[in-house]
Amino acid sequence: MAFTNNVMIVRHGLLANLVKLWHEGRLENEIDRVPIKMSPRRSKPKGRCCIHKERAVLKYKMLPLLGFDMYDEEDELTPLSAYAKQALERRENRKENLMCVIDEACSSCVQVNYEITNLCRGCVARSCYMNCPKDAIHFKKNGQAEIDHDTCISCGKCHQSCPYHAIVYIPIPCEEVCPVKAISKDEYGVEHIDESKCIYCGKCINACPFGAIFEISQVFDILQSIRRGEQVVAIVAPSILAQFGAPKEQVYGALKQIGFTDILEVAQGAMETTRREAAELVEKLHEGQPFMTTSCCPSYIQLVRKHIPDMQKYVSSTGSPMYYAARIAKEKYPEAKIVFVGPCVAKRKEVKNDPAVDYTLTFEEVASIFTGMEINLDTVAPYEMSFTSSREAHGFAQTGGVVNAVKVCLGNTQEVNAIQIANLNKKNVSLLRAYAKTGKVPAQFVEVMACEGGCVTGPCIYGDKSAGQKQLMKELAKITSTLAGDAK
Repeated sequence: MAFTNNVMIVRHGLLANLVKLWHEGRLENEIDRVPIKMSPRRSKPKGRCCIHKERAVLKYKMLPLLGFDMYDEEDELTPLSAYAKQALERRENRKENLMCVIDEACSSCVQVNYEITNLCRGCVARSCYMNCPKDAIHFKKNGQAEIDHDTCISCGKCHQSCPYHAIVYIPIPCEEVCPVKAISKDEYGVEHIDESKCIYCGKCINACPFGAIFEISQVFDILQSIRRGEQVVAIVAPSILAQFGAPKEQVYGALKQIGFTDILEVAQGAMETTRREAAELVEKLHEGQPFMTTSCCPSYIQLVRKHIPDMQKYVSSTGSPMYYAARIAKEKYPEAKIVFVGPCVAKRKEVKNDPAVDYTLTFEEVASIFTGMEINLDTVAPYEMSFTSSREAHGFAQTGGVVNAVKVCLGNTQEVNAIQIANLNKKNVSLLRAYAKTGKVPAQFVEVMACEGGCVTGPCIYGDKSAGQKQLMKELAKITSTLAGDAK
């Protein structure tokens, strides 16, 4: 893993530690000592005031890994072992929220977005003072301006009016990347995620420099199902080809070693999505609809439902690849628990709304399980699929993959002008709003993906994005089955 920051190391290490304890039957008895072992007495905490603060942060970061959040703590004296016991005994996790902010970790960002630097010349014009609607600008004895943070409302008027550009804007990383303003400070100065607005793009998770934002994990619900001897089937997203720097057969073999009953490829479901979406596109265009968008990205679906309802009539009604793959799995294993394995936060929401799928497991979580259970991808027995999915179906993992699959499926029967919108940032969200409002798009078919390079660069991948994309192309080149061949 190419760790790019310490937050990733801590997150991976925490879950790997917990999985190791679970695997060895020591989770309940030893989890309370994990923060002490990870931040021992004479260690120097990275970015915290002291080891005691670091231990508190580590403790609370373990709650979402066990399937809880900060609101589940009714008594601060309740030890981690009590939560571990609940996690191992429960048969169903009924948490409604998919994400949470760790209060203890979210304590270092600025409370006000503007600060006056030493570039302030103490000018006579005092434009900052004259334009402040809250009288939050005061002056030092030397004439330099300063901001009263208790009064400031971060409106930015001082920043706009300063002739010397001496007032700087300091962004809050998680708020800055959220394209739909779903995250903001509460009355205590802690960030809060409004899930009525959230589209689960996952950008805030990796933007937070303090690692304060977590998904509510289902790792131990899955592992306990396996331990109880239940049938548990993994349906794995096409972007698995870009993970772990190993051929997919080795990764599937490692998943089998975790204890999954079987592994099925979501690419098999992508083939059905392609056939249905291609037919639907032709039908819609013949009916006179100006354009149609894809429907396989769950974050985009949440965006449409919560923020751009005018776009709904243009969105394909075809199910996602996971939808069809889950039904294939259920037909083969009617009594099994179905686990979607992928790189996506928003898939957790789709899973909650799909009765055919029980759990979600991210690639990042899979990597921690491999580490915790000491599963080595170089030595595991490879696992071959009984069904060979087409190259185009696996190509759903990258930007342009859905468009390419649909075009190959249609062949020469229909000329399709298509564009891709990859990365649901503020600019692209505004663009989609305009498309929905006017009904005018410079294409007949629009592929929308929340992540910049497609699912292969999702928020919960495990590995370097650039290396992953190269790995994906390498693995795609090995696949000989194509939709064009199937059509013949």
